[in-house]
Amino acid sequence: MGNESDIFDVIVVGAGPVGLQAAGRTVRGGLSTAVIERRLAGGECHYYGCIPSKAMLLPVEIADEVNRMPGLALRGSIDAPAVFERRDNFVFHHDDAPIVDEVTRFPATFVRGEGRLAGPLRAEVSENGSVRSLQARHAIVLATGSDPYIPDIPGLREARPWTNREATSAEQAPRRLAVIGGGPVACEMAQALHSLGAEETTMLVARERLLPKTEPFAGELVAKSFQEAGIDVRFGRFVTNVERPVPAGPVTIHIDDGSQLQADELLVGTGREPVVHNIGLETIDLEAEGSIEVDPTMRATGVPDGWLYAIGDVNGRNQLTHMGKYQARVCGDVIVARAKGQPDSAPAMRDIADDIGAPQAIFTDPQVLAVGRTEEKARADGFNVRAVEYDVGDVIGAKLQGNGYTGRAKAVVDEDRRTLIGFTLVGPAVVDHLHAATIAVTAQVPLESLWHAIPAFPTASEFWLSLLEAYGL
Repeated sequence: MGNESDIFDVIVVGAGPVGLQAAGRTVRGGLSTAVIERRLAGGECHYYGCIPSKAMLLPVEIADEVNRMPGLALRGSIDAPAVFERRDNFVFHHDDAPIVDEVTRFPATFVRGEGRLAGPLRAEVSENGSVRSLQARHAIVLATGSDPYIPDIPGLREARPWTNREATSAEQAPRRLAVIGGGPVACEMAQALHSLGAEETTMLVARERLLPKTEPFAGELVAKSFQEAGIDVRFGRFVTNVERPVPAGPVTIHIDDGSQLQADELLVGTGREPVVHNIGLETIDLEAEGSIEVDPTMRATGVPDGWLYAIGDVNGRNQLTHMGKYQARVCGDVIVARAKGQPDSAPAMRDIADDIGAPQAIFTDPQVLAVGRTEEKARADGFNVRAVEYDVGDVIGAKLQGNGYTGRAKAVVDEDRRTLIGFTLVGPAVVDHLHAATIAVTAQVPLESLWHAIPAFPTASEFWLSLLEAYGL
C-alpha cells in the first residue's frame, strides 16, 4: 500500500488552472490532496495560452484605440521588445516556483513528474528514472488538458511548425509569417505577431470565413479589420505539403490552387486534442481515444465505484479555461460531499452553465464575444427563434470611444419563453460587456426583466436597450 505519506484523499493529475482549482476546492473541504505535474505548474494557459497571448494583444488593442481618437494618434510603431518583456514578466520567465509555492500554501502536496493511472485509486509518478506510487482514498481527478492538433499534411511535422506555444513565447515576430487556420488561436496570434513586427502575414483558411463557430458577421468584421491592417487572408485554401530542408531556414508551403508561399515561420492554429495517451487509462480498461466521457458531476462514466473524474479539455465538453475551472469547482465540491457521505453540493444549474451558457472572448481587434447558441444552432436544436441585431457604432457611448467605431450585437431569443438563449457582440474593447450577457443566458432572465436593467448614459452598454427596442419592447 505504500508509505502513509503517499496516501491522499484525492490525487489530481495536472497542475494547470483547472487542476489547481479542483485541488483548492478539495483542500478547502478538508481533504488531503496531491497534485502531479510533468511540465510547468500553472499549465498551458498561464505560460503559452491565455495569459501571454493577452499580454501581447492588449498593447495592440490600446494602440488601435489611440489611433481612433483625434489628438492621440500613436507616433511610430509599437515597442515590440517592451511588449515581449512585459509578457515574460506575466509568465514568470517560465519559472513555476511561485505557483508551486501557491499549491503548498493550499496546503496540498506538489509532486513533480509524469503522472499516470496505475489501477483503481492508484497513480504512479515517474521522474529521472524513479517511480513513486500514490494511492487515493476517495478520488483521482484527471486534468491533463490538451495539446495543439497538427494536421496530417505531408512534411508539416518535419518542418517544425509553430503552435500557440512557440507563438506566445517568441522573442520577436518573424518577418514573414504564414498561418494555417481561422479559429481563435490563428486569428489572435496572426494579429498579434503582425502588429508586433511581421511584415508579411498570410492566413490560409480552409473555410470561407474566420471564426466559423460564431455568428457569420463576427468573422466578417474580423476579416475586414485584418485586411485593412495588411494581413493577407485567403479563404477556401488547403495546404497540400510543406518543405523546410534547413531546420531554421525558410518554409515553403504548397497550396491546393497550385501556388506556393514562402515564410520564415509557419503557425498552425487548427484546434486542440485531449491528452489521453500515456496517462494509464488502459490500467482501468478505458480506451485512450478521444475525450474522456463524464456525467454532469465530471465523474468519468464506465468506471466501477465512480472514483475517477475528468475536468477541463480532457473531457471535451468545453475547451475554454474558465469553463474548465467551473467544472473543477463542481467536481471538487462533489468529491468533498461524497467523501463525507453528504448529498452532492454542486450548483443546480451546472448543465446550463457548462453546455449552453459557456462564454467565449476572442481578443482580436475588434473583439468577439459570444455566449449561448448562435441563431443557426438554436434553430437546429428546435427552438422557436427570433434574432435581432444592432450596430453598436450607432450608440453615442460607442461613438465617443473613437472615430470610425464599428461593432455589432445580436440577440437570439427563445420566443416561447421570451428569454435570451444566445448573444454575440463584436467591437473594439467590448470584452467587459460579456458577463452581463452570460448572466442573462445562464439565469434565463425574461426579456421583460432585462428591460428594467437600465444602462448608464452615455456608455456603449446602451446597445442593450437598442437591442430590446429592436425586438419590440
